[in-house]
This record gives sequence, C-alpha cells and structure tokens, in this order.
Amino acid sequence: MSSTSTAGSNVKQAVPFFMVKNIDSSINFYVNGLGFSMRESWVVQGKLKWCWLVIDSAALMLQEFNKETGDANVPQRKAGDGVEIFFICEDALAFYEQIKLNGILAAEPFVGNNMWVVSLKDPDGYKISFESFTDVPEETKYSKWKNTRQHL
Repeated sequence: MSSTSTAGSNVKQAVPFFMVKNIDSSINFYVNGLGFSMRESWVVQGKLKWCWLVIDSAALMLQEFNKETGDANVPQRKAGDGVEIFFICEDALAFYEQIKLNGILAAEPFVGNNMWVVSLKDPDGYKISFESFTDVPEETKYSKWKNTRQHL
C-alpha cells in the first residue's frame, strides 16, 4: 500500500482551531447566535478551557488564551488576522435570515465565485463566511436580488 492511498483514506476532516480572548463570549456567539452545538469540551476546576463545536457536518474548536500563565500560544498580532474560514451550505441566504433573527450582524450577502457569500466576524475578529452555490450573476447584492424577486 502506498503512502498516498493511506493518507487519502485516513484523513477525514480539517477543523479550524481558534484561540479566543473570552470563551464564554465566543460560545454565546457560535452556539446562541449561529446555531452551533458543543460536542466535546475540556473543563478545569469548573472553567471551560476548550471545546469542539459542530453545525451540521462542519466543526471548529475554541480555546481560551491562558491569561494566568502568559501562554506562549498568545499571538503577537491581533487574533483573526489573516484567517478566514468558509462553511459551505445548502442555502447560505436561509442561514443569513436565521442568524439575523438571533441578533447576529453580518455583511449584506453578495455573489462571489458563483456562490452567495454571508460574511461576518466572531468576537475575536476571526472572519467566517457561509456560502452556497448559485447561478445568480457575480457581484449581485442580496437586497437587489430579493427586491427583484419580490416584483416578479
């Protein structure tokens, strides 16, 4: 068996890992705002330190910076710089409408690369986007598209 076929059948998923300033704030954003659920967690002396969150078949991990010890993992630049995670959805616009009901602010969806793009930032500044394929023309904004559809 070659190493290529072993790696191809062994690796199952890539999961983003975000170091966060306040895990409670991040949990509120992802669970209550976006609809993720907590699948796994690590609790030390009653304090949540790390968790694995899922939504449908996608996942991400959160861990709070260790403020007491001056954790070496704390980045020298602002958290979130240079990182963006894309979640592929069946219907990103339905997701957008749902998170608006939950009080989450997102940029107006638009079409980019043949996909509806719903972009927002989490409490630590990480850029996350939810996308779904579409045949709507590139750079179309949601408000224009929605208005046009309502008049048909």
